[in-house]
Amino acid sequence: MTETKCGVVAVIGAPNAGKSTLVNQLVGQKVAITSAKAQTTRARMLGIALHDQVQMILVDTPGIFAPKRRLDRAMVSAAWEGAESADAILLIVDPVKQRRHELEPLIEALEKRPERKILVLNKVDKAVKEPLLALAQELNERVPFEEIFFVSALNGEGVPEMKAALAERMPEGVWMYPEDQVSDASERLLAAEVTREQLYKQLHEELPYDSAVRPESYQERPDGSLEIHQQIVVARESQKGIVLGKGGSRVKEIGAAARAELSEMLGVKVHLFLHVKHSEGWSEDKEVFEEMGLDWVK
Repeated sequence: MTETKCGVVAVIGAPNAGKSTLVNQLVGQKVAITSAKAQTTRARMLGIALHDQVQMILVDTPGIFAPKRRLDRAMVSAAWEGAESADAILLIVDPVKQRRHELEPLIEALEKRPERKILVLNKVDKAVKEPLLALAQELNERVPFEEIFFVSALNGEGVPEMKAALAERMPEGVWMYPEDQVSDASERLLAAEVTREQLYKQLHEELPYDSAVRPESYQERPDGSLEIHQQIVVARESQKGIVLGKGGSRVKEIGAAARAELSEMLGVKVHLFLHVKHSEGWSEDKEVFEEMGLDWVK
């Protein structure tokens, strides 16, 4: 009988390096929200990837950056907690934008960490080859990476090879999750994340980062369908009108798109009810943090 293996892989990188997209590729379906807006990942969503007899628990950490507010501090704290004692740390780097001011603290921190480190240069479909190789060499001189992979998280190029190599490095052990489980996030939290992604997608630059989706109720109806109530919280009164749109048209569009995605993900009909609330100090509210799976960091 083939021995099973199971290990934890922490996925870190500057905001918008493509961490969530890569986790989704490795798992084979969506478990983490992606957005062109930086810092979209808030909680440590786990993706669970399988390769032959190997189960890899992917800790999709929030993008690590210089924290200014309490929410920022909680996200950075969650990111490093996710990397603690991992069997491998994947550093995802966007070679096109690089974001050196955000990459540098990561490199400095990784120099001192004992975990096995792997460098993943993402977006190779857009990067120029010579500078890409020069960047790989430069980073490898700073941190002793065991291996370097060149991938495109968006189209999957290079991902199967990287997944197979990662699987080889995992320790022997029993699987921590059932074979058909792809994430440890509760459906209630995942549903809120799906709505938040639509909020970002549809409002782009109109809505600042100071918004949250709070799960209110999540229950099964007698016919097997799901009734989900969520609250969209914004920091300023003026943002409420942006989210609602004329005659409530925008929030209806957000709800319709989130409902369609949730129905597909959960395999049942979903009734989604959204309401928008202005709450000046939501980002200082301990309860909101706990709902998002983050620790309250002073």
